[in-house]
Amino acid sequence: MSLNLQNKTIIITGASSGIGESTAKRLAGLGAHVCLVARRQDELQRVVAAIEANGGSASAYPADLSNEAGVDACLDAILDQHPQVDILINNAGRSIRRTIKESLDRYHDYQRTMQLNYFAPVRMILRLLPQMMERKSGHIINVSSMAALIPTPYYSAYAGSKSALDGFSRTLRAELVDKGVAVTIINFPLVKTPMTAPTKVYRYLRQMDVNDAAEWFVKVIEKRPARMTSRLGEAWGTATVVMPGTTMDWTGRLFRYAGRRLQKRVEKEG
Repeated sequence: MSLNLQNKTIIITGASSGIGESTAKRLAGLGAHVCLVARRQDELQRVVAAIEANGGSASAYPADLSNEAGVDACLDAILDQHPQVDILINNAGRSIRRTIKESLDRYHDYQRTMQLNYFAPVRMILRLLPQMMERKSGHIINVSSMAALIPTPYYSAYAGSKSALDGFSRTLRAELVDKGVAVTIINFPLVKTPMTAPTKVYRYLRQMDVNDAAEWFVKVIEKRPARMTSRLGEAWGTATVVMPGTTMDWTGRLFRYAGRRLQKRVEKEG
């Protein structure tokens, strides 16, 4: 790997576990100073200690990104110590698995997912973008999901918020073309993290390892593509654009059939 991140400052949200933790350790190992953001201070300190034990450099910034004041306070603290941010990784997110029928009186689910999955990343970007544009250097990496590319039953709140981030990222990259600031959207498949653990049916599905997810960030930082996803995500996303009605209807039937089988398996095995 030729990538060298010496003297680079990288912000990683959702860095106390899962994808964020693995990515922080990987990028710190390549020489970056990683600014770790998450709610749980004790978990952030654990990650910082692990990075420093391996010779890396990291600092913790506990924050609740689900409200505007938390985002602003977090960025104030980071910029006070690190005036130049080279890469922003918006990784923090919230997922809710619930049918729309079960969500009729749960409008707050949509508000909560939008606040963390969309508004928080946008607020961080708007705050950091001026310095990147002035330097004509920087990289914004927004973590999305294959749910933004394909019809995904049971995840209307999550898919809606990630689709909003997807659309914002495309527009931002188009406006920043030839400005020296890259924008990348990563549409991950299902990744085995603490966020997916409570959903029992996931134990029977193939899940990406967090260390493999971290390698995606290394590739993205090195090549600065507009998007990175799996071949399945590319194919299914293309089918949704080319044959929307057929793909959406077929996906709905597939999820319904697979969901019933997986639920029976969960109930049988406990």
